Amino acid sequence: MKKYILIVIIMLISALLLIFFVFNKKEYHIYSKVGNDSIQVLKDNEYQDIFLKGVNIGATKPGFFPGELAITKNEYFQWFQMIKDMNANTVRVYTILSPNFYDALYDFNKDQEEPLYFMQGVWINEDDIVDILDVYGQDNKIINNFISDSKSAVDVINGNAQLPIRPGFASGSYTKDVSMYMVGWLLGLEWDPGFVINTNENNFEKIPFQGIYAYNTPDSSPFEIFLAEIAEEIISYEVDTYNNMRPLSFVNWLTTDPLSHPNEPFVSEDEVSVDVEHIKATENYEAGFFASYHIYPYYPEFMNYSLSYSNYIDNDGNINPYKGYLEDLKNHHSMPIVVGEFGIPSSRGKAHDALYTGFNQGNISEEMQGEMVVDLAHDIYESGYAGAMIFSWQDEWFKRTWNTNQYDLSHRRPFWSNIQTNEQYFGLLAFDPGEESRVSYADGDMSEWSNQDVILTQENQDISIKSDARYLYILINDQNFDFDTDKLYIAIDTLDGQGNDHIIDTNISFSRDADFVIEINDEDDSRILVDQYYDAFQYLHSYRYTYLEKTMIDNTKNSGVFNSMNLALSYPLYLPEEETNIPFQYYETGKLVYGNANPSSDSYNSLSDFYVNNHSIELQIPWQLLNFTDPSTKSIMSDIKTNTWLTSQMIDSIHLGWAVVKDDTDAINVQFGSYLLSSWEYPVYHERLKQSYYIIQSYFETID
Repeated sequence: MKKYILIVIIMLISALLLIFFVFNKKEYHIYSKVGNDSIQVLKDNEYQDIFLKGVNIGATKPGFFPGELAITKNEYFQWFQMIKDMNANTVRVYTILSPNFYDALYDFNKDQEEPLYFMQGVWINEDDIVDILDVYGQDNKIINNFISDSKSAVDVINGNAQLPIRPGFASGSYTKDVSMYMVGWLLGLEWDPGFVINTNENNFEKIPFQGIYAYNTPDSSPFEIFLAEIAEEIISYEVDTYNNMRPLSFVNWLTTDPLSHPNEPFVSEDEVSVDVEHIKATENYEAGFFASYHIYPYYPEFMNYSLSYSNYIDNDGNINPYKGYLEDLKNHHSMPIVVGEFGIPSSRGKAHDALYTGFNQGNISEEMQGEMVVDLAHDIYESGYAGAMIFSWQDEWFKRTWNTNQYDLSHRRPFWSNIQTNEQYFGLLAFDPGEESRVSYADGDMSEWSNQDVILTQENQDISIKSDARYLYILINDQNFDFDTDKLYIAIDTLDGQGNDHIIDTNISFSRDADFVIEINDEDDSRILVDQYYDAFQYLHSYRYTYLEKTMIDNTKNSGVFNSMNLALSYPLYLPEEETNIPFQYYETGKLVYGNANPSSDSYNSLSDFYVNNHSIELQIPWQLLNFTDPSTKSIMSDIKTNTWLTSQMIDSIHLGWAVVKDDTDAINVQFGSYLLSSWEYPVYHERLKQSYYIIQSYFETID
């Protein structure tokens, strides 16, 4: 009898506990969740797999730095329509943007049968990373700020935030609830390996985290414990405050991926791992975790030199290191993976080569950009990933890159378009100078030129000049010029007190000392050359560094020697697995491309530098190839041999002349005309969808 009573009591208690659990369990709004290999969205009262195909949207436009958050609501709205028309379904943002973004997204999606989803990021102050170098340092300053900013982001997407004015941060009233359109969190940034290592070494005593929604596996590093703690904070805050729950991931990249790359030449690129497999979801976290990586085909160097990737053959029979890497990473993970960034820049300048595919970091046309991005997206899709987010939607004039950033003024970058800097040209949406069109295109159309542009006339032949925020435009009309048989020399004098008054081993001399010479031979053998004394590349890499040999005439003025113009591609490398040294790599960026530079032409090539129409030749020369450090303030490199590197000075004008050289030409003394430079504070520009946009549009239509 007692045993029976005890059983009844136990059953009653269990029933009461079950009733308590049922009636007290929170009903979450879970608009999206992770599937086996995908992200799922709630649609028609059921969760359906969706492949996230979309773009990353930056925070700014020409004339502004990102922290100014200058993009208007109307601009966002129009961009959303273009992105949707491209058959994309998702946009990703890196941090809290101005209310304009969320207001525009809310208004845009109101009228959409299929909404445009978004992924929200929260980043860490990079100055704090450099200064503290430990997430737990200075009384958890980085963690506390990260948690605070993450909670603000939760309030923002739920339309319930009033953010105060802080320099470099978004502020204002956030009143539009867009939480139903948000498919996931992408927290953090590309982790600096030194930051991760220092955190791990300083906090080795940390024990794995166990929370209500997230926990660590026993083999978690202190840095991964920090990530689990952050995940718990943001998930619990959104659940407790808004009853919302959604998938979450942390940004990662190849430098801190969980794989081993024994042939990587730079130790820091394979020194430490951050592995989200060490962060698990409890049963309470129904939305789940996913992995996210920024994956590009040309960097780190192991993408070129890994023996397994360089021998990987794809289904088309091609060597495809990118696909090989994707499959390795996929095999490592048990959760869905989103490629949060991938892309190819349509810049003129180049910073890295992809040795086996040619999917290089720059010096890629807009058409090739589209074809390459489609190939990369297809590799991602076919490898079973959950999403592919193109970097980026719009070009970003404020950006810098490692092989050009010593040649410009950092505080003036947003105010001109440096097509030599690849990082500025990842976008599918171009910002071209001019209110509705550029002032000129190298396309053979003479109608855009007038007599007011002429700076020098000689025997009914003339040279005309224009300029904008990207190029110096040159038009030469010379009835004596035969492109098939003659050589054309254009001399440019930019800086007083230096330059050459002749070209060595020729019969050409100048009435002014020339700093640059453009040599037009034919379609495939034309280039811009620089006075060896004014060659910033040679000086930087032989005097500041020691990658190139010094020459006897490097410091000689008026030597008559003009050098090719080059850009660095990689510093000397040592491949540990092969025990092989690879020397300093560079390429000739001054070589000119023949073709039609007008986007409205059927034969348009965005890399074109010059075009010939009968006896007329049009050229468009990037400002940086003339050693301008900021054309918006008429600033140019000063004497690089006698001043501290890198010093700029302002000039008012430049001087140009030309000469046609035939086989029987006698000695020529080139005369010059003067072009008065203009300055500006805010650039005038217009938007243009690149050729790549339409190529990607067609591909995105074929995948779901």
